[in-house]
Amino acid sequence: MTRILPDIAGIKSLDPQGIVELMESLDAPRFRAKQLQEWLYGKRVSSYDEMTNLPKALRAQLEQDLPLYSAKVVKVAKSKDKTRKYLIEYSDSTMVEAVGIPSKGRLTVCISTQAGCSMGCAFCATGKGGFTRNLAPGEMFDQIALVADDFGQRVTNIVSMGQGEPFMNYDATLGALRFANMKEGLNVGARHITISTCGILSGIRKLSTESEQFTLAVSLHSAVQATRDKIMPGVAKFTLDRLRSSLVSYSEATGRRPSFEYALINGINDTPNERDALVEFCSKMLCHVNLIGLNRVPESRFKPSKQGVAEEFAAALRKAGVETTIRASKGSDIAGACGQLIQRR
Repeated sequence: MTRILPDIAGIKSLDPQGIVELMESLDAPRFRAKQLQEWLYGKRVSSYDEMTNLPKALRAQLEQDLPLYSAKVVKVAKSKDKTRKYLIEYSDSTMVEAVGIPSKGRLTVCISTQAGCSMGCAFCATGKGGFTRNLAPGEMFDQIALVADDFGQRVTNIVSMGQGEPFMNYDATLGALRFANMKEGLNVGARHITISTCGILSGIRKLSTESEQFTLAVSLHSAVQATRDKIMPGVAKFTLDRLRSSLVSYSEATGRRPSFEYALINGINDTPNERDALVEFCSKMLCHVNLIGLNRVPESRFKPSKQGVAEEFAAALRKAGVETTIRASKGSDIAGACGQLIQRR
């Protein structure tokens, strides 16, 4: 039975299969696993005492072996566009940030998969804060639950675009998203759950073999190798040729379309040469491009592209038959937009 950070996360170190295996190891009937999953991730109780349909002896054993820890919201920041950013603290005092984004009856939650990040993207605040540790499945789920409770509405979409690289914490991330997807949990549709990666090839390959139809997003930010290596040093060893090949194989295996995130940075990746390289990279490939204005980060030399550049990029991509969206960032006034998250009070 695989446990992720067991001493820190307790029962929340286990993914759905881990809970099944736990019940088997305790010689409990298999249906107890479903009951436990529902208490933890459907009803979201804060103690084993509340799990009234579990035998007292089983509850006592669970409390002894795998305590039930609860995360808490330390601070909430509210944007003028209704976005809310949450500073969340775990039992060992580790903190992360998550974001709730409401729109037209929907609620999207952007979760962190790690406390901090080791990828070192030059334009991102998270990497500047360094890496603390991986998060366990239940700890990621707690972010979703806390945001949902604060808004008082059902979560419809989940994106793992907060702090960390999901594929550097693959098993725990998939575990958390499975809890959110399963009917005993939040019952969020798999196609409304997005896993975002800087381009870790092993994670892309592994995701192509999973049964769930989770959506894949890749932070591309340049289709010129030298530029991408400069602004995204953590994935420099995964060349663009290999990345493209992996994504083509992913689409062939799953029939699903990956999306590319492309933050336009003035004078860095928004030149005509960069635009043409992006068009060539995406042409004759099943994909969708999201063009995003760079969000400002304190003490960063990078600035957003000038007005009109996104439209020029979009026009060129669409002319080449590449489906493209110009995406408006939300929560930037509270440092809650892409690339701005960092665990701070």
